[in-house]
Amino acid sequence: MPKSLKISTLAVSAVLLLTMFLGANARRVRAAGQPQEGAYRQMQVYSEVLRHIQGDYVVDPNMGKVTDAALRGLLESLDANSSYLTPEEYKAYKARGEKPKAQIGLNVAKRFGYATVVSVVPGGPADKANLNDGDMIESIGDKSTRDLSLATVQMMLEGEKGTNVNLSVIRPRRSVPEKLTITRAEVAHAPTGEVFYESGSILYIKPVTLDKEHVQQVESKLKNMGKTNTKKILLDLRDVSTGDNVEALRMANLFIKTGTLAMLEGQKVSKQTFTAEPGKSVNATAPMVTLVNHGTAGPAELVAGALLDSKRSELVGEKTFGDGSQQRTFELPDGAALILSVAKYETPSGKKFQDEGLTPPVAVASAIEVVTADEDDEDTPDGASSTQTVNSSKPAVPVAKPNAQIDEQLNKALDLLKAKAA
Repeated sequence: MPKSLKISTLAVSAVLLLTMFLGANARRVRAAGQPQEGAYRQMQVYSEVLRHIQGDYVVDPNMGKVTDAALRGLLESLDANSSYLTPEEYKAYKARGEKPKAQIGLNVAKRFGYATVVSVVPGGPADKANLNDGDMIESIGDKSTRDLSLATVQMMLEGEKGTNVNLSVIRPRRSVPEKLTITRAEVAHAPTGEVFYESGSILYIKPVTLDKEHVQQVESKLKNMGKTNTKKILLDLRDVSTGDNVEALRMANLFIKTGTLAMLEGQKVSKQTFTAEPGKSVNATAPMVTLVNHGTAGPAELVAGALLDSKRSELVGEKTFGDGSQQRTFELPDGAALILSVAKYETPSGKKFQDEGLTPPVAVASAIEVVTADEDDEDTPDGASSTQTVNSSKPAVPVAKPNAQIDEQLNKALDLLKAKAA
């Protein structure tokens, strides 16, 4: 294909995809009674930028890479869950199927352009490597996560059991990246934890995910309260970021007897209101406090939002992550695809928490790891990275009971519950 024709084809393809977004913008502008020339002017500007790149850049550019990067940036500018997949990436994405693969036990999202840890699975390989929510994965192997879609990042973290994945991680308050070699393993979620405080009067419940099995475990523990002296509930949703939204709403219903649990709405998705069913409520009256942090995301945020807005529970801790959207995959003629957020969840009061998160009324910071200059840089030359290899062949046993001596969020929640009349 002649160079000029190839460039023109790439430019037209990019502009056509841009039209999908700007066309929607034009409709909104028109509906608002404002001139729609602005949307089409944006397309002209984009086409002009491509023309200058093609004709004036210092070297002959690889327009395929230019276009892919532009489209990836276009999608990721919308929200953290929208992605553009090249034909090769989409082919690999479809090939994943339902077959479970070995993992390192990480839930990630895109923030500030890079893959960021939302939460880790207790006892998994990433947990053994001391990865925490907020850690930024700068690269996987020799690939910068800034140049990868979220779906591709997730695929690269998976693999065969016993194989290694090399990560470059930037941790908060650290001046140099840390190089980690982590061995993939079969990762399983521990059962829902249960601890009794104050001579058994306070039931502490800690699910690690909100799938059908773990929500059922929460329900069973609530039903067993009537057989004991337990009068109050402490629900710990910290670092809970996986599961199923349907199951999350079912779990919220366990604590809430009537009223709205959440809403879902999009430009082409009719508004849905999810309402509590009285017959599915198990305990809607016991005094309750819920713990949240930066690792509380997705399904857990649905639960937290319902509990907060219904005034069923006080929220204690830190602002949640902000993952509350529904995606749809659109296949493109060239074999590429868009994973596009088409609807966003709202709390009962109408707050959309995608990217914004939920702020607990009772704010308590988590314990901060103190990193001294010696720990950070003593053995690491300027500009170099520390290196660590983590072998995950032996499963770790997660600690069942949180340490109230160093967990200020837990201490505050217990103090609030002690002050409540049963």
